[in-house]
Amino acid sequence: MTKALYAFSGDPITYGHIDIVERAARSFDEIIVGIGKNPDKRYTFSLEERTEMARRSLQHLSKVNVVADKQLENHQVRVVAFEGLLVDYAYEQQIEVIIKGLRDSKDFDYEVQLHNIGDSQRLGIDTFFLPARQELAHVSSSAVKALQKEHGLIHKYVPLYVKQCVEAKISEQYIIGITGEPGTGKSYLGEKLKKEGAQKCIPVHHIELDHIGHKILSTRQEPVYQKIRKQIAETFGKHLHLTDGSIDRKVLGEIVFGNPKQLEKLNAVMYDPLLVGLRQELRGKKGIILFDAALLAESGLTHLCNNNVILVTANETTQQQRLQKRNLSTEQMQRRLASQYRTEEKKTEVEKKIVQGGNGKLWVFDNSEGTDQDQIPRQLDKLIEYFGI
Repeated sequence: MTKALYAFSGDPITYGHIDIVERAARSFDEIIVGIGKNPDKRYTFSLEERTEMARRSLQHLSKVNVVADKQLENHQVRVVAFEGLLVDYAYEQQIEVIIKGLRDSKDFDYEVQLHNIGDSQRLGIDTFFLPARQELAHVSSSAVKALQKEHGLIHKYVPLYVKQCVEAKISEQYIIGITGEPGTGKSYLGEKLKKEGAQKCIPVHHIELDHIGHKILSTRQEPVYQKIRKQIAETFGKHLHLTDGSIDRKVLGEIVFGNPKQLEKLNAVMYDPLLVGLRQELRGKKGIILFDAALLAESGLTHLCNNNVILVTANETTQQQRLQKRNLSTEQMQRRLASQYRTEEKKTEVEKKIVQGGNGKLWVFDNSEGTDQDQIPRQLDKLIEYFGI
């Protein structure tokens, strides 16, 4: 059996590392992924944390006789932690080849030097070089950490479990999505959990995506938001553009609710500015972050909360009563409900994302009138336990 060792610090592991392992496994019967410890290097994560992130990220390769896209037949990948000289570890484990990933010419020069140093120990260990794929050449552990410091998007750099760990370690943030049908009381639950957190001396922040959108459509005066409001008026009707420069949100809602194609157009226009606004809202906040978004599941945004979602539900009577308090007609209520997934569809979509992403948790919270209000502190306790806060 041909074994090879791929060693790196994994601080944290990235999709660049994962791609190298997947490709190397096509050429070797067994890959030992070694997460090392350099006494001269300061790590963000402990050796145990780095090893666990690597194990979780490579678990799809840890089985033998798996046949599927990007999974390999009769191959096995094993993650271990080690200390000391790399060639010594390879020698002791009877590994003859060390794998090195190369992103650019600087990496090549550096890794060739390391190969020569290792070769000088005369243990018969050779080096197998694999260049990074072009689309992953910019991905690095340092880039992930730099982006996270500014709350940039890192879900295409690292798996969601790693993203969750990076957010907790660097930003001290634990993000949970709140979603549900209209009239289920998503905002109410968010504010109640925030107050409950204050009583437990645990910071809880409630960020509503709708409020970020309202600012973009009205008060934000930066050039890009003025351009977006103009674009919305040109797309959906110039009568939406009010004299103060804002967009008439009520009329816009009448146009898009119940019309999937129009709603899709609006979501496409608002996607980037909403993410920028969300980053600004996240800045400086620590603790539990409740990200409240009605279209969280259907808009493909669950990666923002690492598939950790509270799905708020309520019985039909409660929903209707709450929507009537908003002075919505029966037709308007029906259009609001038709503009998004129903509860079971949201549940199915979140569960699918949890499986696909290999990370996440779904809590279903019944917020009907007359339900036990003690369930709110219990829900917060579940979040605290889940994240180990």
